[in-house]
Amino acid sequence: MHESTLLHELVALSAARDPSADALVYGGRSVSYGDLASQVEQFAFGVLALGLAPGERVGIYLEKRAEAVIASLGTPAAGGVFVPVNPLLKADQVAYILSDCNVRVLVTSPERYGLLGDVLAGCHDLRQVVLTAASPDPANTALIAWSDLLSAPPRPSHRRIDTDVVAILYTSGSTGRPKGVVLSHRNMVAGAKSVASYLENHSGDTLLAALPLSFDAGFSQLTTAFHVGARVVLLNYLLPKDVLNALVRERVTGLTAVPPLYIQLSQLEFPESITDHLRYFANTGGRMPLETLRKLRAALPRSKPFLMYGLTEAFRSTYLPPEQVDRRPDSIGQAIPNAEILVLREDGTSCAPNEPGELVHRGALVGMGYWNDPEKTAERYRPLPRRESGLVLPEIAVFSGDTVRMDEEGFLYFIGRRDEMIKTSGYRVSPTEIEEVLYGTQLVAEVAAFGVPHESLGQAIVVVATPRGGDPLDARELLAACKDRLPAYMIPARVDIRSGSLPRNANGKIDRKSLAAEFVEIQ
Repeated sequence: MHESTLLHELVALSAARDPSADALVYGGRSVSYGDLASQVEQFAFGVLALGLAPGERVGIYLEKRAEAVIASLGTPAAGGVFVPVNPLLKADQVAYILSDCNVRVLVTSPERYGLLGDVLAGCHDLRQVVLTAASPDPANTALIAWSDLLSAPPRPSHRRIDTDVVAILYTSGSTGRPKGVVLSHRNMVAGAKSVASYLENHSGDTLLAALPLSFDAGFSQLTTAFHVGARVVLLNYLLPKDVLNALVRERVTGLTAVPPLYIQLSQLEFPESITDHLRYFANTGGRMPLETLRKLRAALPRSKPFLMYGLTEAFRSTYLPPEQVDRRPDSIGQAIPNAEILVLREDGTSCAPNEPGELVHRGALVGMGYWNDPEKTAERYRPLPRRESGLVLPEIAVFSGDTVRMDEEGFLYFIGRRDEMIKTSGYRVSPTEIEEVLYGTQLVAEVAAFGVPHESLGQAIVVVATPRGGDPLDARELLAACKDRLPAYMIPARVDIRSGSLPRNANGKIDRKSLAAEFVEIQ
């Protein structure tokens, strides 16, 4: 049997090995690999019957459910490109994405279709809307029921190869509208194989899909599982307790999440039995506070921690092996298999050990650029100096915009995003360094540090924090902790205490930008 090179082949090959094995669990129901492969094929026949041309885009605006997975794989099986839209986005944001990448077919639910109202009228390339239930308007031929789509007769799909576009994942930019990261079959399949290899995923695993499928790390839960024939539990949760309950109920063996969720989970009481089956927990989407990591390891003594770093533009980049966590818990690790991570100066030369520089990713996971945006593509995707004599074509790498350092043993340490670094009193300050100090006090549940305009400093440092549990929290106490542990130029000019949770962006990360927008200037 040949090895998978196209995204949808991950499911087809696992189905050929064991068609009766569970592939998906959603809402108490299971879908076997055999049934999933069949429905993926039927979806492909359905969109081909609608006239989908090679490389045309299919938008998927759904919460995590079986239809979202089937559409994500059935679209490339037909020769199209799938565009997952975060279900948390509002109508105008959805319409922007659909228009920006010229979506031809939209897959959504009747309820979500109703929320879109009149905005779809401005999506000039949209021809059909596939609804997960019967059409609310049978007279509208542009509305197609899911069951009707999957009843189309077989027909040949468009031929595709591994370097063809398979997906466009929209990621929030530092300013303005979100950018569509273009990924190939090769990017996603290579990512699945690489991640599954170091997480040691196998067919007996059960992975919890708690992150949005529109987020690269969220979709990676599907690809790594399908590569090895594992079981995926789709979870749309409201509270952290829902995640904990699902881990226990489904006997989950692997959990990947972002730091804000782990911060919340670490404040819950874990059943002692959970570490019997939770083989690993993996962090992505930002640095895990050391205090949070300590609590999780105490609650999950037999579960291996994997600290990971990734960027949508290259899917996955680094991981820290569990055996290194005690030695270097603040490291993001080393390059994942089949990738190389460089730390470069602005002139393109390599940084010395422990010298801060830009993280640059080269290899099979490097994406294809930003959809319809040559200027931003040229900023991020740039040629590397030729390493081999005689080569004519340049090698394109992703210049991440993240500042890191690499120690003498080749382990990487995240310093900060260039667009989030605070420039104050002539210094460049990492917000995560300040946040780490405040998490270390064990007084805060969540905290965010950021810079705001200041007449003499350039930027003043502001901290917004929430209290831990029902305990009172005093801003003066946090400020005193900063003065004890940080140099004068890193001490916040203002500390605000908030109740509840801090705002999140669409991928579940704490949204520093929206918090910073509340502060015009500090005198």
